[in-house]
Amino acid sequence: MGIPLSAPDITEVEIAAVTAVLRTRSLSLGPKLKEFEAALAGYCGVAEAVAVSSGTAALHLAVRALGVGPGDEVIVPSFTFVAVANAVRFEGATPVFADMRMGSWNLDPASVEAAITPRTRALIVVHTFGEPAAMDELMALAGRHGLKVIEDACEAIGGSYRGRRLGSFGNVAVLAFYPNKQMTTGEGGAALTKDPVLAMRMRALRNQGRYAGDDWLQHAELGYNYRLSEMACALGLAQLSRLDGMLARRAQVAARYDALLAGIPGIERPALTADAGEISWFVYVVRLAGELRDGARERVLDRLRQEGIGCGRYFAPVHSQPAYAGLESARRRPLPVTEAVAQTTLALPFFNELTEAEAQAVAEALKRAVELEGRK
Repeated sequence: MGIPLSAPDITEVEIAAVTAVLRTRSLSLGPKLKEFEAALAGYCGVAEAVAVSSGTAALHLAVRALGVGPGDEVIVPSFTFVAVANAVRFEGATPVFADMRMGSWNLDPASVEAAITPRTRALIVVHTFGEPAAMDELMALAGRHGLKVIEDACEAIGGSYRGRRLGSFGNVAVLAFYPNKQMTTGEGGAALTKDPVLAMRMRALRNQGRYAGDDWLQHAELGYNYRLSEMACALGLAQLSRLDGMLARRAQVAARYDALLAGIPGIERPALTADAGEISWFVYVVRLAGELRDGARERVLDRLRQEGIGCGRYFAPVHSQPAYAGLESARRRPLPVTEAVAQTTLALPFFNELTEAEAQAVAEALKRAVELEGRK
């Protein structure tokens, strides 16, 4: 049996919490939903949390609740998961791609500012791989241009920037709880906001456009079925109670990799610390560099997989995806840093319970694969 790319950390605490809900008659829109939302809001330092069926659903509700629609442009990174741009298109708006900053996984504020036009309505800031984005610069930029900010902390719960939790900066922020994330509800996500009016609207939108007090068959506006079950909320509460410990273990795994990979020619390791905040470790991504030949990343990936080691290309740029081939905004501006970096990234197996022996095996396999490339 090989080493997977990711794995959830589920204990008897989570199993007991979910089982307890199954012994009740309340499986949706019940007390666990309210409890989970209150716990999330408190943890992230915001007034309101709206739990939904996925991080993508949270992004969609954020875009819709902020009134972004046809004719509007939203600036997004290309070095991210495709849902960030998809959510903009769901509402008929246009995603406009900005480049990443060299030496960071995140948006370059200068590239963002250069992408602003009279049609720009909002900015989606992603804390990629759990690394805090340059929030001071980006929030100031948004303020100067009157832009709404959606803060994508789907990969960054528990991280911080200048002493504030990630997810507490934007008009709306979003979280995701897929099984590869730092904490999981199976499938699930949440939208965070300080604005109770926005929260009220997003709660209505997730439940077929029903507002509090509406009859079950009364729909004030077009909505969706983005509800999160009571079982998922119970799982989330149990995970949230253990989150700080899980994040600490992930940081230890990252530090172990850093030591094991030091000195391997052609491997650039991610920084263990952030300049102005605390990383929430989502994945561990190295870059292949130095004298390695073009196409080396694909060959290294193949060799690792042949040895049973899960690995991935994090991320393929969104603007180069087939689904975006016909979109004029995907070709509007060059993204040289994104395109250069994306060809070299390699995500290694990374999860809370990765053992020392497994990390050692990954490091040795990566060293062998890179050395083979170096002999060519």
